[in-house]
Order: sequence, then C-alpha cells, then structure tokens
Amino acid sequence: MKRASVMLVVALLGLLALAGVLPAQPPPIRLGLAAAVSGGSAASGEAIKRGLSIAPEQPTAGVDLVEGNPQKGVTIARELVEREKVAAVFGGLHTTVALAQVPVWHELATPYVGTWAAGTNITRNGKKPNFVFRVSANDDEVDKFLVRYAAEHLKRGKPGLLLENTAWGQSNETGLTRWFGERGVKAVGVEKFNWNDPDMSPQLLRLRQAGADVVMLVANAPEGAQVVKSKAKVGWEVPIVSHWGISGGRFAELTGELSDGVVFVQTYSFFGAQHARGAGVLKALKERYGVNGPEDVTAPVGTADAYDALHLVALAIEQAKSTDGARVRDALEDLKAEYAGLIKTYKRPFTPEQHDALTERDYLMVVWKGGKIVPVH
Repeated sequence: MKRASVMLVVALLGLLALAGVLPAQPPPIRLGLAAAVSGGSAASGEAIKRGLSIAPEQPTAGVDLVEGNPQKGVTIARELVEREKVAAVFGGLHTTVALAQVPVWHELATPYVGTWAAGTNITRNGKKPNFVFRVSANDDEVDKFLVRYAAEHLKRGKPGLLLENTAWGQSNETGLTRWFGERGVKAVGVEKFNWNDPDMSPQLLRLRQAGADVVMLVANAPEGAQVVKSKAKVGWEVPIVSHWGISGGRFAELTGELSDGVVFVQTYSFFGAQHARGAGVLKALKERYGVNGPEDVTAPVGTADAYDALHLVALAIEQAKSTDGARVRDALEDLKAEYAGLIKTYKRPFTPEQHDALTERDYLMVVWKGGKIVPVH
C-alpha cells in the first residue's frame, strides 16, 4: 500500500489558553493524525478526521496522512513530531503501522493516542514510561467479547479462525485461542490470508472440512469482502463473527447483499436514543458532512473514538499547563477532571499500568443490514 499522495496540515480552531504557562494569546496547539485516507481502508481515516474536526473544544491540529505501510508509518511519525512540532498524535486503523511507530513515540517523548488499531501490544508494549495510549478496542478484550457472543448467543462450539497474516492477525489468534480455551473449546482450524488475496475459497473449504460451525474473522474491508464472496462461491452457510476491520472501508459496497448478517464489534452506535453529547455529535455530522441519519455515519467507531480521544488529550494539556510530551503523558495517566464523553463517562481513564480507556464493558455487537451498520438486538 502506498502513502497518500497529499500531506495536509489542517488548522482547526485553537482553544486552550494555559494561564501562567503560555502567553495570553498562545500559539496554536498542534496535534497530529496518522491514518489511512486512500485505498481499501480510507473510510476509517475519514471517520477519524470527522471525529476530530467536530469536537467543539478542539485545539489546533496538524494533520498528516499515511497509508497502512509500517515503514512509511515510521517516517510520518518522525515528520509529525520533528517537522510539524505536534504535541501528540492520534493513530488510525492499522495495527502493523501502530506497532512500528511505538519506538518512535518513546524516542521522541511524544504521546500517541490510538483511535482504531486494536493490537494488544500497542499499549501493552513493556515501555516504562509508556507514551502510548488508546481510546479504542484492545484485541484481548475484543476476543473475549466475540468468544462470548459465539458461545453464548450463537451456541457454537467448533470455531474456525480466519485471520489476516499480520501482527494484527497474530494478536487475535492469541486472544481467541486463550478465551475459547477458557471455555474448554479449541478451534477446529486456523487459516490465514495476505493483504490483497483475491480468493479465500481454499481456506474456507479447509475450515468446512474440519467441521467449523462458526467463522471467527479478523480482516479489514477489502479482504473481508473476499471472504464473504468466497463463502457464497463455495456454498457454505455458516455464521461469521468478525472483528471491526470490515467497518473501515467499502465492505458493504464490495459485497452487496452478501454482507447482510455479518456481525462484528463496535464501541458506539448512533442508533437509538442518544444522550445529549451523542445527539450533538450526530447533529454536527448532519450539518457538516450531509449525514441524513445514523445509518449514514461512515465507520462510526472511528468518529466516536477520535471525538472522545481529542477531549481527553485536551484535558491532559490543560492539566499539565504545557504541551511538553512528558508532562502531557503524565497528565493522561492521572487525569483529575471527569469527562462525560460520547462513548462513556471517563473517570481517570488511564493509569501508569493501564493505557486502554475502553474495555469489553464498553463494546456492543452490530450487524451489516442493507449496507448499513445497525445494532444487534
């Protein structure tokens, strides 16, 4: 995958006046975004940008855009900090990119807040002090959530794992194996695929032959679409329980009615009764991006995660009375202010030991229906 052809630095409205530390009219606070904005997962980057742009208390943000290539992700990380002088960076969809960038954030002492990539070791990276935070899902928590859904709701006991052949796939193989094992269940087969593989029929046929009664899928939108089309091609009627990568691109567009019934995890839904903040965000999406209703919110998890993440970073900068990376990092680990966010109310969301603000208690299951993402009832 190649780097987006355009690098943008988007100036948003500056807000924070840090009394006694910055001048009365401080220079804009710059925050970075490294996310996919072209290719098969472009919807994820667009959703994250929307979440950052509609946050009413947003600081000025330096925004840089990167595709899902680990090597170029490292380059972008350095450019954001060393050239654009950002105080913190928000991350995008690809676990491979996020993992490759982890050493850079620590070398440059710059806080990174993931808003999509769920790889367990992104935050649980062994670094002390740890500059990597996340307002998003964590694979280990997701796998526990998905296993419970497959076992208790679908009543399935012969899972077949179908995973992309990356660090993200490996992260979920570990988690799914662990949590099925807690229930005394072992996967009947583990199959993998590479990015851009055009046909998943061989893997599906092997899982069917092994007796799988549910496919646990870990894929982004392009490869997930090939899985669904290949399942129809081989004529196998089996439920798919998926991680959320299939919501970050053109999955429904590529699969048509074949996407109906594929369930997956999210951290927020704009369907149903909304609290005041949710109603406000939906109103902003309608006014700024022409969204007609919750069914038109593109990749909603990216918008929701990014919206809350920006507010938490703003609170940390205000508490630190500084944009110094180490001081902002320390403030994130010990936020004093409570924040009634979009996803939940955050009460000290991070600690020195825990850098994931969300757990499985904050997840919900959704399903593709008529090309839209709707809650599972």
